[in-house]
Amino acid sequence: MAAAKKHAFGKDRFELMDWILIIILTIWMLCILIPFFNVIAISFTSYKEYMQSTWVLWPKEPVLDAYEELFKDNRIFVGYKTTLCYLAVGVPLNLVLCSTLAYALCRKGWPGRHLIFMLILFTMIFNGGIVPLYLVMKDLGLTNTIWAVILAQGMNTFNMILIYNYFCSLPEALMESANLDGADEWTILVKIVLPLSKPILATVVLFISVQLWNEYFQSIIFLRSNDWQSLQQVLRSIVMDSQVVDTASTMVDIGEQNFTDAIKMAAVIATMVPVMCVYPFLQKYFTKGIMIGAIKA
Repeated sequence: MAAAKKHAFGKDRFELMDWILIIILTIWMLCILIPFFNVIAISFTSYKEYMQSTWVLWPKEPVLDAYEELFKDNRIFVGYKTTLCYLAVGVPLNLVLCSTLAYALCRKGWPGRHLIFMLILFTMIFNGGIVPLYLVMKDLGLTNTIWAVILAQGMNTFNMILIYNYFCSLPEALMESANLDGADEWTILVKIVLPLSKPILATVVLFISVQLWNEYFQSIIFLRSNDWQSLQQVLRSIVMDSQVVDTASTMVDIGEQNFTDAIKMAAVIATMVPVMCVYPFLQKYFTKGIMIGAIKA
């Protein structure tokens, strides 16, 4: 009886607010999805159909001309090669550095660990900036190589704090028992702590992957060779070239020019799809990992 009254009270109390939240979230969802579907539709739309209505959600006669034109440009493959190199090296490096540092800081009894943690946290608020970083990379001879970009993002303080808070939430008795059995710190980390930390590790992998996939600014600063342009640099170049074509198109016959808007949209889709394909496999760990890692137990 009490449960029924409680349920009825909750329904009467929150029903209006639930509907308001549903309406707001639905509107917000449409504001996100409709432009997204418009981008996809334009990339498959012909120039003739686009001129009839620039707001397209479903092309009447889908074409692949924009994608054919896009992948004729070898720069897109250079961008994929460079960005995949970032991921192949940068994600394991970042994960190893963040995990080992977080484990060392969460172990109780180590002298000075709180001071070290505060100094690391300080770098999250204040840093030297891009000029000192560039000078360091230049002195190391790493400019115009992908190692400059990878090492510049080799340790992320925010990700380390997430892992640190998760490690601190694990029972200390597990590590003490392993110590009593003769296990060293590396054995405890690899065989006990990391297997129990899959949610936060998957979350951090997703964060690092998206960060490196969208890498743009430091690639412009450190890389000069056209053979090592990141995918976002290539996308920028394609968009700028399309704008030049648009400007010059008034001097040529419309029927002979490329549909540059469709090429732009196809380039956007080509950079988005890989991340969208990976996310569903990490989603089940994402919510649990971010909630536990963000709140220290």
